[in-house]
Parts: sequence; structure tokens; C-alpha cells
Amino acid sequence: MSRFWKIALVVVAVVVVAVVAVRLLHKPGGGGGKGTPQGPGGKDNPPVPVTVVPVAKQNVPVYLTALGTVQALNTIAVNPQVGGQLVSLAFTEGQQVKKGQVLAQIDPRTYQASYDQAVSKRNQDQSLLATARSNYERSKDPKYSQYVAKIDLITQHNTVAQYEAAVAADNAAISSAKTQLDYTQIRSPIDGLAGIRGVDPGNVVTTSSTIVTLTQLHPINVMFTLPEQSLDMVRKAQDGAPLQVTALDRVDAHPVATGGVLKVIDNQIDTSTGTFRLKSEFPNADNALWPGQFVNVRLQVRVDDGALVVPAQAVQRGPDGDYVYQVQGDNTVKMQPVVVAGEVGDSHVMIGSGLKAGEQVVTEGQFRLKPGSKVNPLKPGEVPPAPTAADLKKASEQGKGGGRRGR
Repeated sequence: MSRFWKIALVVVAVVVVAVVAVRLLHKPGGGGGKGTPQGPGGKDNPPVPVTVVPVAKQNVPVYLTALGTVQALNTIAVNPQVGGQLVSLAFTEGQQVKKGQVLAQIDPRTYQASYDQAVSKRNQDQSLLATARSNYERSKDPKYSQYVAKIDLITQHNTVAQYEAAVAADNAAISSAKTQLDYTQIRSPIDGLAGIRGVDPGNVVTTSSTIVTLTQLHPINVMFTLPEQSLDMVRKAQDGAPLQVTALDRVDAHPVATGGVLKVIDNQIDTSTGTFRLKSEFPNADNALWPGQFVNVRLQVRVDDGALVVPAQAVQRGPDGDYVYQVQGDNTVKMQPVVVAGEVGDSHVMIGSGLKAGEQVVTEGQFRLKPGSKVNPLKPGEVPPAPTAADLKKASEQGKGGGRRGR
């Protein structure tokens, strides 16, 4: 190819590039043309419809949350106090039992025999005691005392004391035998719920055999831990009224049990974890809580009167911290830095500083805003009105005008 044609091709390419660039720079909606419609908030753009709500003032409960474990008020492993063959069980697994109710029966024949033997021995000694007393009383009688040697009188007195001691020992032996006999009936020490039995009838049990485990569910405890930084707050709050505790489901956070109160703050901090233990108590009338269950615990430590509250979606996070879009008197918005003091339920937050009660903040439509944008404030659930024919005609004319200026 000759040098002339090479130069001609280069010139043509430059002209084509120049034409394309000019067309792009003067295209309607581009940033370089005069009269081109502005971005959000520009003079020629309609106001941006946004949802706004006022900053509300309300009393806000302040909570501390933690993971808790349900613990029975009492857990009793029922063991025999004497050994022998287990004759029968008088309860059903999973049954509610009462204090003093018979749970099991051990073969009582050996212990009954020991009791009868102790009673017989006491009867024998009581007869000997009666004879010794009669002899002693007769020997003391003035009519016969002159015929009784002093040493014999002393011996008779000592014999009476000896048999009195023997009868007292027999009474103790009878009491012991009766206790052992009573232990053949295994009774419930508490009102509670029977678990799965640990031994079947017919087996020989000892004092180490567990017949059944009982748990007391009414009331019931929930144990949980909090970081040591919260200790002073909880202790000061506990000096007033009892602190309210709620047990929440771990899946969807709905209340599992309400009406709980904080009972005990442990007397030491765990140095390995930097936490301290707390015990709460629930009535548990409907058995909603079960021993060993994991729940989320919500402890109310105080109520902040007149706190400022906004929907959580109103708060945006920027490089300099949290902020909201605040609507001003001329229906323009500004970025207002705020400090979030805590959560209020699942949908709102408490504002520590940056806003005042009654000020309007944007909750929906923030992605179309920038400082100074003109907005059309709407109430929650409200939709902007449909554009009129005049609005559509004006928008059409602005679009055509922008296209002509780009030519």
C-alpha cells in the first residue's frame, strides 16, 4: 500500500473517532450539555418520593441478653437405704409423683424378723426389770430391811439399774429395726416428675442402685452468664425491684416463658472466661421449660424514660459512622450523624445523640438520595400519586429538548 493511502486511512479513522466523541458528549442525559437533566435533587428533576417517619419519644426497656440453660429446682437420684430384692415398682415412668408417695418395695421379711426379735428382747428385759424392782422395793421396806444385808441391798439396786439400761438399749434396737423395716418402702422425697427407671423388679438392689431420678419442675431455674463488665449494672438494678427475666426460643426468638425473676448473682467471677453466673426462677406452670434445654435469656435491667426511637432501617452506616437522612423544612435532605444507643425490639433502635423528638427521617428510598436532594415525603405505606398528563407532556418535552441540544 502506498504512503498516500496509509495517510488517508489514518485521517479517516481520526475523523470517525472525533464524530463519535462529539455525539457521546452531546447525548441527552450526558453530564456535559447545558440544560441536561440533573441527578437526584437537581432543579429540573421532580422530588424523590421517600418514606419518612418522625423521631418518637417513648419509654424503652434496656435488656441484657445471654445464652441460658434450664435447670430443675431439685434433681434427686432415688437410692435404697437398705439392700434386698426389689419386689415391685409403684410408679410409671414420666409420672408426676408427690412427696411421701411409695415408689418401690424391697422384700421386708428379713427386716421384719429383726424388728420382731428386738421387740421380744425388750419384753424379756422388761420382765426381768419388773422382778428386780419388786425385790429391791421389798428389801427397802422397813419391815424387812433389818433382815437384809446392806451389800445385798446395793446389789439389788444395781440389778434394777442394769435392767433399766437393758430395756433402754432394747428400745433403741427396736427403733433401729423399725427404721430399717420402713426403708424397705422407698418413698419420694419431693414433688416431682419421675424419669426412666434404673432397675427392674426382681433384681437385688444395694444402697448404690438408682431406682429412678426425680426432677422438680415447678418452679424451675434458668442459669446463664454475663460478661464481668455488666456486673455493676446488674447489681445496682437489683437493689430496686426484682429484675424481670424472659426465656426466648433460640430459633425465632419468640418468648418461651415469661414471668421469671432474677434470684441469685454468683459470688465470684470466672477468671478463665471473665463472666459471672446468674440464676433466674420461672413458675413454669405449663412446663414450657425442660431441664437441660437451651434458651436465650433476656434480662431487663432498667427503663429509659423519654428515649428517642427510630426504625432500624433509617440508620445507614458510612465511613465516618452511623447517619440518617433528615428531612428539612424545605423538603431537602441532609446526612445527620447519629449515635445508636441500643436495639428496641426487632425493628427499632434507640438514638443516643444526633436527633430530636419529632424530626423527620427517611426510612425507605435512601439509595436515590444525596445531601441536598429534593424529596416528596410519604407516610409509611403511602404511594406517590400517578403522574398527570401535564407531567408526562413536560417530561416528554424535556427529553426532546435534551436530544436536540446534543446534535
